[in-house]
Amino acid sequence: MHKAPKGTALAFDFGEARIGVAQGDAELGLSHPLSTVTGSSNDEKFAAIAKLVQEWQPRYFVVGLPVHTDGTEHEMTYLSRKFGRRLHGRFGLPVYWMDERLSSVYAESLLSEAQVFGKKRKSVLDQVAAQAILQSFFEGGSEEFFNGRDE
Repeated sequence: MHKAPKGTALAFDFGEARIGVAQGDAELGLSHPLSTVTGSSNDEKFAAIAKLVQEWQPRYFVVGLPVHTDGTEHEMTYLSRKFGRRLHGRFGLPVYWMDERLSSVYAESLLSEAQVFGKKRKSVLDQVAAQAILQSFFEGGSEEFFNGRDE
């Protein structure tokens, strides 16, 4: 189990169309929704992510890892891992992968409590899912870690 290191982190809820981003600090144990990255190409998406990295100066990344309810991996698991390795390749920061099975459920319940519905809900859902991923990481750590070497 990898504990959350000190310093600022950016967390990502990866999707092919939208990538939710959250920011937080492990010492405070707090995370908050930040942005939803969209773009017609990977270059556009990574340009938007580069701006967030420049602004927030994270020490590491946390990427949600979608798996089936029984824990087995699928196509989106593979794509999320590929995204995490690209983040590491571009920015040279360690990447922690976090099981995201409950993040969407958590995000939906938070938004219901906040009475956020309709189009506004869709626009922030990915950010709040990223927040849930980061909060879970702060509370329990991660099973997996990637720093450029094979796991």
